[in-house]
Amino acid sequence: MVQTTGVEYKTFQAPIGALENQSPIPSTHLSLHYHIVFGTKNHKPMIQPACAGDLHAYLGGIIRAADGIAESVGGVSDHVHLLIGLHATHRLADVLRELKAVSSGWVHNEIGMRGFVWQEGYGAFTVSASQREVVRHYIEQQAEHHRTRTFREEYLELLRRCGVKSDERYL
Repeated sequence: MVQTTGVEYKTFQAPIGALENQSPIPSTHLSLHYHIVFGTKNHKPMIQPACAGDLHAYLGGIIRAADGIAESVGGVSDHVHLLIGLHATHRLADVLRELKAVSSGWVHNEIGMRGFVWQEGYGAFTVSASQREVVRHYIEQQAEHHRTRTFREEYLELLRRCGVKSDERYL
């Protein structure tokens, strides 16, 4: 018996020879893809077309530097979308915190926009392997989508489609 914090656990040992002819434990195989969405603070249109491509490329570079896969990065003047692949050892919150902090610093220093700030939160939605191309195309068509709908409309629809409950007062 092993006792930990007042709880007793029985320990068991495999019989001698029980594990001898077993094949090694198989490798772990994962497909962890995320559609990430976050915007500028108060959704101010701060991402100018002239620097959007460089910002998107830099965001992808941050993901790659963190040993992730940046499959697609795009957006419009007030928000960005990323389709990324991560390892099981990545913590999504840590990746996003680093992504926002490093990219904000880059915008301040390289673009010269000292007042640039990302919003505090983000949306993160898992993407099945069969839907990656659909999401990639969606991200590439952001300018087209936003000719007829606002970020808020787009984001509420995304939350609804992904089954995420939210309080609209905090979007």
